[in-house]
Amino acid sequence: MSRPRLKAVLVASVLLLAPACAEPAPSPTAAPTAPTAPTGIPGQDEIRHSPNMKVVANVPLAAPFDGPDDWGTDMAFQGRYAFVGNYAGFTVHDIGDPEHPRAVARVECPGGQNDVSVSGDLLFLSVDEPRTDDTCASDIGDPAAAGAWEGIRVFDISDKAHPRYLKSVRTECGSHTHAVVPGRDAGTVYLYVSSPGPEPGTPNCPPPHQNISIVEVPVGDPGKARVVAKPELFAGRPAGEQARGGCHDITVYPEKDLAAGACFGDGVLLDISDPVRPKLLQTVRDEENFSIWHSATFNNEGTKVVFSDEMGGGMAATCLPSVSATKGADAIYALTPERRLVRQGYFKIPRAQSAEENCVAHNGSLVPVPGRDVMVQGWYMGGVSVWDFTDSAHPQEIAYFERGPLAPGLHLGGSWSAYYYNGYIYSSDITKGLDVLRIDDPRTDPAKAVRLEELNAQSQRSY
Repeated sequence: MSRPRLKAVLVASVLLLAPACAEPAPSPTAAPTAPTAPTGIPGQDEIRHSPNMKVVANVPLAAPFDGPDDWGTDMAFQGRYAFVGNYAGFTVHDIGDPEHPRAVARVECPGGQNDVSVSGDLLFLSVDEPRTDDTCASDIGDPAAAGAWEGIRVFDISDKAHPRYLKSVRTECGSHTHAVVPGRDAGTVYLYVSSPGPEPGTPNCPPPHQNISIVEVPVGDPGKARVVAKPELFAGRPAGEQARGGCHDITVYPEKDLAAGACFGDGVLLDISDPVRPKLLQTVRDEENFSIWHSATFNNEGTKVVFSDEMGGGMAATCLPSVSATKGADAIYALTPERRLVRQGYFKIPRAQSAEENCVAHNGSLVPVPGRDVMVQGWYMGGVSVWDFTDSAHPQEIAYFERGPLAPGLHLGGSWSAYYYNGYIYSSDITKGLDVLRIDDPRTDPAKAVRLEELNAQSQRSY
Protein backbone atom coordinates (compact mmCIF):
# COMPACT_ATOMS: atom_id res chain seq x y z
CA MET A 1 0.00 0.00 0.00
CA SER A 2 2.44 2.67 1.19
CA ARG A 3 5.68 0.72 0.69
CA PRO A 4 8.46 3.02 -0.58
CA ARG A 5 9.68 0.49 -3.13
CA LEU A 6 6.28 0.40 -4.80
CA LYS A 7 6.12 4.13 -5.41
CA ALA A 8 7.46 3.97 -8.95
CA VAL A 9 5.11 1.14 -9.81
CA LEU A 10 2.14 3.00 -8.34
CA VAL A 11 2.96 6.15 -10.26
CA ALA A 12 3.11 4.14 -13.47
CA SER A 13 -0.21 2.48 -12.72
CA VAL A 14 -1.91 5.79 -11.98
CA LEU A 15 -0.61 7.12 -15.29
CA LEU A 16 -2.12 4.09 -16.96
CA LEU A 17 -5.39 4.73 -15.14
CA ALA A 18 -5.84 8.19 -16.63
CA PRO A 19 -6.25 7.09 -20.25
CA ALA A 20 -8.29 4.12 -19.11
CA CYS A 21 -10.79 6.46 -17.50
CA ALA A 22 -10.95 8.66 -20.55
CA GLU A 23 -11.59 5.92 -23.11
CA PRO A 24 -12.58 2.43 -21.88
CA ALA A 25 -11.07 -0.37 -23.91
CA PRO A 26 -13.33 -3.19 -25.09
CA SER A 27 -12.71 -6.66 -23.68
CA PRO A 28 -10.75 -8.84 -26.07
CA THR A 29 -12.93 -11.75 -24.93
CA ALA A 30 -16.14 -11.59 -22.95
CA ALA A 31 -17.19 -8.70 -20.73
CA PRO A 32 -18.27 -9.44 -17.14
CA THR A 33 -21.90 -9.83 -16.23
CA ALA A 34 -24.09 -6.72 -16.32
CA PRO A 35 -24.61 -5.04 -12.91
CA THR A 36 -27.47 -6.38 -10.81
CA ALA A 37 -26.87 -4.35 -7.66
CA PRO A 38 -29.14 -1.51 -6.47
CA THR A 39 -28.59 1.74 -8.31
CA GLY A 40 -26.65 4.56 -6.71
CA ILE A 41 -23.68 4.58 -4.35
CA PRO A 42 -24.34 3.42 -0.76
CA GLY A 43 -24.19 6.03 1.98
CA GLN A 44 -21.24 6.40 4.32
CA ASP A 45 -20.53 2.97 5.89
CA GLU A 46 -23.90 1.71 4.64
CA ILE A 47 -23.94 -2.07 4.24
CA ARG A 48 -25.34 -3.64 1.09
CA HIS A 49 -25.37 -7.29 0.12
CA SER A 50 -27.02 -9.71 -2.25
CA PRO A 51 -30.02 -11.65 -0.86
CA ASN A 52 -27.94 -14.84 -0.65
CA MET A 53 -25.17 -13.32 1.50
CA LYS A 54 -25.18 -11.60 4.87
CA VAL A 55 -22.75 -10.51 7.55
CA VAL A 56 -23.15 -12.56 10.72
CA ALA A 57 -20.37 -11.07 12.86
CA ASN A 58 -17.76 -8.34 13.03
CA VAL A 59 -14.78 -8.00 15.37
CA PRO A 60 -13.61 -4.36 15.20
CA LEU A 61 -9.96 -3.39 15.38
CA ALA A 62 -9.07 -2.67 19.00
CA ALA A 63 -6.10 -1.53 21.06
CA PRO A 64 -3.24 -1.86 20.48
CA PHE A 65 -4.30 -1.91 16.81
CA ASP A 66 -6.34 1.28 16.86
CA GLY A 67 -3.91 3.81 15.35
CA PRO A 68 -4.68 5.61 12.07
CA ASP A 69 -2.29 3.40 10.08
CA ASP A 70 -2.94 0.11 11.89
CA TRP A 71 -4.46 -1.50 8.83
CA GLY A 72 -5.73 -5.06 8.73
CA THR A 73 -4.01 -7.22 6.10
CA ASP A 74 -3.94 -10.89 5.13
CA MET A 75 -5.29 -13.98 6.91
CA ALA A 76 -4.53 -17.65 7.58
CA PHE A 77 -6.56 -20.36 9.32
CA GLN A 78 -5.91 -23.42 11.46
CA GLY A 79 -8.45 -25.52 13.32
CA ARG A 80 -10.77 -23.17 15.18
CA TYR A 81 -8.52 -20.13 14.77
CA ALA A 82 -8.13 -17.30 12.28
CA PHE A 83 -4.89 -15.30 12.20
CA VAL A 84 -5.19 -11.77 10.83
CA GLY A 85 -2.18 -9.63 9.97
CA ASN A 86 -1.97 -5.94 10.73
CA TYR A 87 0.66 -3.30 10.03
CA ALA A 88 1.15 -3.22 13.81
CA GLY A 89 1.30 -6.99 14.38
CA PHE A 90 -1.31 -9.76 14.21
CA THR A 91 -4.47 -10.97 15.94
CA VAL A 92 -5.52 -14.51 16.81
CA HIS A 93 -9.30 -15.03 16.66
CA ASP A 94 -11.20 -18.01 18.06
CA ILE A 95 -13.76 -18.83 15.35
CA GLY A 96 -15.00 -22.08 16.86
CA ASP A 97 -18.41 -20.40 16.85
CA PRO A 98 -18.13 -18.44 13.58
CA GLU A 99 -21.10 -16.21 14.40
CA HIS A 100 -19.54 -15.23 17.74
CA PRO A 101 -15.78 -14.91 17.10
CA ARG A 102 -13.49 -13.47 19.74
CA ALA A 103 -9.92 -12.22 19.80
CA VAL A 104 -7.74 -14.35 22.07
CA ALA A 105 -4.41 -12.60 21.39
CA ARG A 106 -3.20 -9.36 19.83
CA VAL A 107 0.54 -9.42 19.28
CA GLU A 108 2.31 -6.09 18.75
CA CYS A 109 5.11 -6.47 16.23
CA PRO A 110 5.03 -3.61 13.70
CA GLY A 111 6.21 -4.01 10.13
CA GLY A 112 4.45 -3.48 6.82
CA GLN A 113 2.56 -5.41 5.80
CA ASN A 114 2.71 -8.41 8.14
CA ASP A 115 1.07 -10.86 5.74
CA VAL A 116 0.66 -14.08 7.70
CA SER A 117 0.73 -17.84 7.18
CA VAL A 118 0.70 -20.82 9.53
CA SER A 119 2.11 -24.33 9.48
CA GLY A 120 1.69 -26.59 12.49
CA ASP A 121 2.94 -24.72 15.55
CA LEU A 122 4.67 -22.03 13.48
CA LEU A 123 3.44 -18.67 12.22
CA PHE A 124 5.29 -16.58 9.65
CA LEU A 125 5.05 -12.81 9.06
CA SER A 126 6.26 -10.94 5.98
CA VAL A 127 7.95 -7.58 6.64
CA ASP A 128 8.55 -5.38 3.61
CA GLU A 129 9.90 -2.18 5.08
CA PRO A 130 13.32 -1.49 6.58
CA ARG A 131 13.26 -1.67 10.39
CA THR A 132 15.92 -0.50 12.82
CA ASP A 133 16.35 -4.14 13.90
CA ASP A 134 14.49 -7.46 13.75
CA THR A 135 12.73 -7.19 17.13
CA CYS A 136 9.10 -6.34 17.76
CA ALA A 137 10.29 -3.16 19.47
CA SER A 138 11.94 -1.89 16.28
CA ASP A 139 11.09 1.36 14.53
CA ILE A 140 10.99 2.28 10.83
CA GLY A 141 14.58 2.29 9.64
CA ASP A 142 16.71 3.90 6.97
CA PRO A 143 16.87 1.62 3.90
CA ALA A 144 20.43 2.80 3.25
CA ALA A 145 21.60 1.78 6.73
CA ALA A 146 23.74 -1.32 6.86
CA GLY A 147 21.90 -2.58 9.94
CA ALA A 148 18.37 -2.12 8.60
CA TRP A 149 16.34 -5.33 8.71
CA GLU A 150 13.39 -6.69 6.74
CA GLY A 151 12.29 -10.20 5.86
CA ILE A 152 10.50 -13.06 7.67
CA ARG A 153 9.60 -13.30 11.36
CA VAL A 154 8.81 -16.71 12.91
CA PHE A 155 6.52 -17.25 15.90
CA ASP A 156 5.59 -20.29 18.00
CA ILE A 157 1.77 -20.54 18.18
CA SER A 158 1.47 -23.79 20.12
CA ASP A 159 -0.30 -21.65 22.76
CA LYS A 160 -2.71 -19.58 20.68
CA ALA A 161 -3.28 -17.09 23.50
CA HIS A 162 0.45 -16.48 23.96
CA PRO A 163 2.41 -16.58 20.68
CA ARG A 164 6.20 -16.41 21.12
CA TYR A 165 8.66 -14.71 18.77
CA LEU A 166 11.36 -17.22 17.80
CA LYS A 167 13.47 -16.14 14.86
CA SER A 168 13.99 -13.67 12.03
CA VAL A 169 15.42 -14.24 8.55
CA ARG A 170 16.63 -11.29 6.47
CA THR A 171 15.65 -11.67 2.82
CA GLU A 172 16.72 -9.66 -0.20
CA CYS A 173 14.46 -6.60 -0.58
CA GLY A 174 12.39 -7.78 2.37
CA SER A 175 9.28 -9.95 2.18
CA HIS A 176 6.13 -8.49 0.68
CA THR A 177 4.34 -11.84 0.71
CA HIS A 178 5.31 -15.49 1.06
CA ALA A 179 3.93 -18.95 0.33
CA VAL A 180 4.43 -22.09 2.44
CA VAL A 181 5.79 -25.05 0.45
CA PRO A 182 6.03 -28.51 2.08
CA GLY A 183 9.40 -30.19 2.03
CA ARG A 184 10.11 -33.77 0.99
CA ASP A 185 9.28 -34.85 4.54
CA ALA A 186 7.32 -33.40 7.46
CA GLY A 187 10.50 -32.12 9.09
CA THR A 188 10.99 -29.22 6.66
CA VAL A 189 8.90 -26.46 5.15
CA TYR A 190 10.01 -23.82 2.68
CA LEU A 191 8.85 -20.25 2.20
CA TYR A 192 8.80 -18.71 -1.26
CA VAL A 193 9.42 -15.04 -0.51
CA SER A 194 8.20 -12.38 -2.93
CA SER A 195 9.38 -8.79 -2.76
CA PRO A 196 9.60 -5.76 -5.06
CA GLY A 197 12.84 -4.11 -6.02
CA PRO A 198 15.54 -3.15 -6.64
CA GLU A 199 16.31 -0.04 -4.64
CA PRO A 200 19.69 1.25 -5.83
CA GLY A 201 22.05 2.48 -3.16
CA THR A 202 20.73 0.16 -0.45
CA PRO A 203 22.69 -2.78 0.96
CA ASN A 204 19.75 -5.21 1.12
CA CYS A 205 18.05 -4.50 -2.22
CA PRO A 206 20.65 -3.88 -4.92
CA PRO A 207 19.94 -4.15 -8.66
CA PRO A 208 18.88 -6.18 -10.53
CA HIS A 209 16.71 -8.22 -8.07
CA GLN A 210 15.31 -10.59 -10.67
CA ASN A 211 14.77 -13.37 -8.15
CA ILE A 212 12.76 -14.67 -5.24
CA SER A 213 14.21 -15.94 -1.96
CA ILE A 214 13.59 -19.44 -0.61
CA VAL A 215 13.74 -19.85 3.16
CA GLU A 216 14.21 -23.34 4.62
CA VAL A 217 12.59 -23.88 8.03
CA PRO A 218 13.45 -27.02 10.06
CA VAL A 219 10.15 -27.66 11.84
CA GLY A 220 11.82 -29.18 14.90
CA ASP A 221 14.41 -26.40 15.17
CA PRO A 222 12.98 -23.24 13.55
CA GLY A 223 15.80 -21.19 15.02
CA LYS A 224 17.93 -22.58 12.18
CA ALA A 225 15.69 -21.13 9.46
CA ARG A 226 17.79 -19.61 6.67
CA VAL A 227 17.78 -18.57 3.02
CA VAL A 228 18.89 -21.57 0.95
CA ALA A 229 18.28 -20.32 -2.61
CA LYS A 230 17.61 -17.17 -4.63
CA PRO A 231 16.48 -18.46 -8.04
CA GLU A 232 16.35 -15.95 -10.88
CA LEU A 233 13.04 -15.85 -12.71
CA PHE A 234 13.66 -12.96 -15.10
CA ALA A 235 17.24 -13.36 -16.23
CA GLY A 236 16.18 -12.81 -19.84
CA ARG A 237 14.18 -9.66 -19.24
CA PRO A 238 15.33 -6.73 -21.42
CA ALA A 239 17.83 -4.41 -19.73
CA GLY A 240 15.46 -1.46 -19.83
CA GLU A 241 13.05 -3.32 -17.59
CA GLN A 242 15.54 -4.22 -14.88
CA ALA A 243 14.07 -1.56 -12.60
CA ARG A 244 10.97 -3.76 -12.27
CA GLY A 245 12.11 -6.83 -10.40
CA GLY A 246 10.87 -9.46 -8.03
CA CYS A 247 7.35 -10.77 -7.55
CA HIS A 248 4.29 -9.61 -5.64
CA ASP A 249 2.70 -13.00 -4.89
CA ILE A 250 3.47 -16.62 -5.67
CA THR A 251 0.79 -19.28 -5.19
CA VAL A 252 1.95 -22.89 -5.00
CA TYR A 253 0.00 -26.07 -5.75
CA PRO A 254 2.39 -28.79 -4.51
CA GLU A 255 0.14 -31.71 -5.51
CA LYS A 256 0.49 -30.54 -9.11
CA ASP A 257 4.19 -29.60 -8.78
CA LEU A 258 3.21 -26.12 -9.98
CA ALA A 259 3.36 -22.52 -8.85
CA ALA A 260 1.97 -19.37 -10.44
CA GLY A 261 3.59 -16.03 -9.74
CA ALA A 262 2.24 -12.52 -10.16
CA CYS A 263 5.43 -10.58 -10.74
CA PHE A 264 4.34 -6.97 -11.26
CA GLY A 265 4.70 -6.84 -15.07
CA ASP A 266 4.38 -10.56 -15.72
CA GLY A 267 2.55 -13.72 -14.82
CA VAL A 268 4.83 -16.75 -14.48
CA LEU A 269 4.27 -20.49 -14.35
CA LEU A 270 6.80 -22.57 -12.42
CA ASP A 271 7.62 -26.25 -12.03
CA ILE A 272 8.28 -26.82 -8.30
CA SER A 273 8.84 -30.59 -8.33
CA ASP A 274 12.15 -29.71 -6.68
CA PRO A 275 11.01 -27.00 -4.21
CA VAL A 276 14.50 -25.52 -3.86
CA ARG A 277 15.06 -25.32 -7.61
CA PRO A 278 11.88 -24.03 -9.26
CA LYS A 279 11.97 -23.97 -13.06
CA LEU A 280 10.37 -21.28 -15.19
CA LEU A 281 7.89 -22.84 -17.62
CA GLN A 282 6.25 -19.76 -19.13
CA THR A 283 5.92 -16.00 -18.78
CA VAL A 284 2.73 -14.23 -19.90
CA ARG A 285 1.96 -10.53 -20.31
CA ASP A 286 -1.09 -8.37 -20.90
CA GLU A 287 0.30 -4.90 -21.53
CA GLU A 288 -3.04 -3.59 -22.80
CA ASN A 289 -4.96 -4.34 -19.62
CA PHE A 290 -2.73 -5.27 -16.66
CA SER A 291 -0.43 -2.85 -14.86
CA ILE A 292 0.45 -4.58 -11.53
CA TRP A 293 0.19 -8.37 -11.65
CA HIS A 294 -0.86 -8.96 -8.05
CA SER A 295 -1.87 -12.53 -7.26
CA ALA A 296 -2.67 -15.94 -8.73
CA THR A 297 -5.16 -18.71 -7.93
CA PHE A 298 -5.39 -22.20 -9.46
CA ASN A 299 -8.72 -23.93 -9.86
CA ASN A 300 -9.03 -27.21 -8.00
CA GLU A 301 -8.24 -29.37 -11.03
CA GLY A 302 -5.14 -27.32 -11.84
CA THR A 303 -6.45 -26.60 -15.33
CA LYS A 304 -6.92 -22.83 -14.88
CA VAL A 305 -5.14 -19.90 -13.26
CA VAL A 306 -6.79 -16.62 -12.25
CA PHE A 307 -4.37 -13.69 -12.24
CA SER A 308 -5.44 -10.37 -10.70
CA ASP A 309 -4.35 -6.84 -11.57
CA GLU A 310 -3.94 -4.37 -8.67
CA MET A 311 -4.11 -1.31 -10.90
CA GLY A 312 -3.39 1.79 -8.81
CA GLY A 313 -1.74 -0.29 -6.09
CA GLY A 314 -4.94 -0.57 -4.07
CA MET A 315 -5.05 3.17 -3.49
CA ALA A 316 -7.02 4.29 -6.56
CA ALA A 317 -10.69 4.25 -7.54
CA THR A 318 -10.64 1.86 -10.50
CA CYS A 319 -14.21 0.54 -10.19
CA LEU A 320 -15.70 3.57 -11.91
CA PRO A 321 -18.09 3.28 -14.88
CA SER A 322 -15.45 5.05 -16.99
CA VAL A 323 -12.76 2.39 -16.36
CA SER A 324 -12.67 -0.61 -18.67
CA ALA A 325 -14.01 -3.91 -17.37
CA THR A 326 -10.64 -5.48 -18.23
CA LYS A 327 -8.53 -3.12 -16.09
CA GLY A 328 -8.05 -3.60 -12.35
CA ALA A 329 -9.72 -6.96 -12.89
CA ASP A 330 -9.08 -10.71 -12.98
CA ALA A 331 -7.86 -12.57 -16.05
CA ILE A 332 -8.75 -16.25 -16.40
CA TYR A 333 -6.18 -18.45 -18.12
CA ALA A 334 -6.56 -22.06 -19.23
CA LEU A 335 -3.65 -24.27 -18.20
CA THR A 336 -3.24 -26.83 -20.96
CA PRO A 337 -1.99 -30.42 -20.53
CA GLU A 338 1.28 -29.18 -22.04
CA ARG A 339 1.47 -26.73 -19.10
CA ARG A 340 0.90 -23.61 -21.18
CA LEU A 341 -1.24 -20.64 -20.15
CA VAL A 342 -3.88 -19.36 -22.60
CA ARG A 343 -6.04 -16.35 -21.70
CA GLN A 344 -9.80 -16.98 -21.95
CA GLY A 345 -11.69 -14.22 -20.18
CA TYR A 346 -11.88 -11.42 -17.61
CA PHE A 347 -13.93 -10.71 -14.51
CA LYS A 348 -14.55 -7.44 -12.70
CA ILE A 349 -17.24 -6.67 -10.14
CA PRO A 350 -20.31 -5.27 -11.90
CA ARG A 351 -21.13 -2.77 -9.13
CA ALA A 352 -19.83 0.75 -9.79
CA GLN A 353 -18.08 2.45 -6.89
CA SER A 354 -17.59 6.14 -6.20
CA ALA A 355 -14.51 8.19 -6.96
CA GLU A 356 -13.82 8.31 -3.20
CA GLU A 357 -13.53 4.52 -2.87
CA ASN A 358 -10.28 2.65 -3.45
CA CYS A 359 -11.35 -0.43 -5.37
CA VAL A 360 -9.51 -3.06 -7.40
CA ALA A 361 -9.07 -6.85 -7.55
CA HIS A 362 -7.28 -8.15 -4.45
CA ASN A 363 -6.85 -11.30 -2.35
CA GLY A 364 -9.19 -14.26 -2.66
CA SER A 365 -9.41 -18.06 -2.74
CA LEU A 366 -11.56 -20.88 -4.04
CA VAL A 367 -14.96 -21.71 -2.63
CA PRO A 368 -14.62 -25.53 -2.55
CA VAL A 369 -17.60 -26.47 -4.71
CA PRO A 370 -16.97 -29.90 -6.27
CA GLY A 371 -17.17 -29.82 -10.05
CA ARG A 372 -17.31 -26.03 -10.38
CA ASP A 373 -14.84 -23.14 -10.33
CA VAL A 374 -16.01 -20.60 -7.75
CA MET A 375 -13.92 -17.94 -6.05
CA VAL A 376 -14.41 -15.43 -3.25
CA GLN A 377 -12.34 -12.26 -3.41
CA GLY A 378 -11.77 -8.96 -1.62
CA TRP A 379 -12.03 -5.77 -3.70
CA TYR A 380 -11.11 -3.18 -1.04
CA MET A 381 -14.03 -0.71 -0.91
CA GLY A 382 -15.73 -2.77 -3.63
CA GLY A 383 -16.35 -5.28 -0.84
CA VAL A 384 -16.46 -9.05 -1.11
CA SER A 385 -17.46 -10.82 -4.32
CA VAL A 386 -18.29 -14.49 -4.93
CA TRP A 387 -18.03 -15.35 -8.61
CA ASP A 388 -18.21 -18.42 -10.83
CA PHE A 389 -15.64 -18.94 -13.60
CA THR A 390 -16.60 -22.48 -14.61
CA ASP A 391 -17.29 -20.94 -18.02
CA SER A 392 -14.03 -19.04 -18.30
CA ALA A 393 -15.24 -16.78 -21.11
CA HIS A 394 -18.42 -15.79 -19.25
CA PRO A 395 -17.68 -15.48 -15.50
CA GLN A 396 -20.56 -14.32 -13.30
CA GLU A 397 -20.84 -12.74 -9.88
CA ILE A 398 -23.25 -14.77 -7.74
CA ALA A 399 -23.06 -12.95 -4.38
CA TYR A 400 -21.59 -9.80 -2.84
CA PHE A 401 -21.20 -7.73 0.33
CA GLU A 402 -19.97 -4.13 0.53
CA ARG A 403 -19.91 -0.99 2.62
CA GLY A 404 -20.38 2.56 1.43
CA PRO A 405 -17.62 5.19 1.39
CA LEU A 406 -15.54 5.90 4.48
CA ALA A 407 -15.96 8.94 6.68
CA PRO A 408 -14.46 12.18 5.28
CA GLY A 409 -10.71 12.31 5.73
CA LEU A 410 -10.22 8.54 5.38
CA HIS A 411 -8.96 7.39 2.01
CA LEU A 412 -8.06 3.71 2.37
CA GLY A 413 -10.34 0.89 3.45
CA GLY A 414 -12.36 -2.15 2.50
CA SER A 415 -11.69 -5.87 2.19
CA TRP A 416 -7.99 -6.69 1.92
CA SER A 417 -8.64 -10.45 1.80
CA ALA A 418 -11.71 -12.65 1.62
CA TYR A 419 -11.42 -16.42 2.08
CA TYR A 420 -13.86 -19.33 2.45
CA TYR A 421 -13.13 -21.58 5.43
CA ASN A 422 -15.31 -24.37 6.77
CA GLY A 423 -18.69 -22.99 5.75
CA TYR A 424 -18.13 -19.25 6.20
CA ILE A 425 -16.41 -16.37 4.42
CA TYR A 426 -13.93 -14.33 6.45
CA SER A 427 -12.94 -10.86 5.29
CA SER A 428 -10.11 -8.78 6.72
CA ASP A 429 -11.34 -5.20 6.40
CA ILE A 430 -8.52 -2.66 6.53
CA THR A 431 -10.28 -0.35 8.99
CA LYS A 432 -13.35 -2.27 10.20
CA GLY A 433 -11.69 -5.46 11.45
CA LEU A 434 -12.77 -9.05 10.84
CA ASP A 435 -16.08 -9.63 9.05
CA VAL A 436 -17.73 -13.06 9.04
CA LEU A 437 -20.13 -13.65 6.16
CA ARG A 438 -22.46 -16.51 5.27
CA ILE A 439 -23.55 -17.41 1.77
CA ASP A 440 -26.63 -19.57 1.26
CA ASP A 441 -27.02 -20.50 -2.38
CA PRO A 442 -27.58 -23.82 -4.18
CA ARG A 443 -24.51 -23.09 -6.31
CA THR A 444 -22.20 -22.87 -3.29
CA ASP A 445 -23.96 -24.94 -0.61
CA PRO A 446 -21.96 -28.12 -1.44
CA ALA A 447 -18.85 -26.31 -0.18
CA LYS A 448 -20.25 -26.43 3.37
CA ALA A 449 -19.42 -30.14 3.52
CA VAL A 450 -15.71 -29.53 2.89
CA ARG A 451 -13.71 -29.26 6.12
CA LEU A 452 -10.11 -28.08 6.32
CA GLU A 453 -7.64 -28.21 9.18
CA GLU A 454 -5.45 -25.43 7.78
CA LEU A 455 -5.75 -22.78 5.08
CA ASN A 456 -3.05 -20.56 3.63
CA ALA A 457 -4.52 -19.12 0.46
CA GLN A 458 -1.16 -19.05 -1.33
CA SER A 459 -0.54 -22.75 -0.58
CA GLN A 460 -3.33 -24.59 -2.34
CA ARG A 461 -4.50 -28.11 -1.55
CA SER A 462 -7.10 -30.05 -3.49
CA TYR A 463 -10.54 -30.63 -2.02
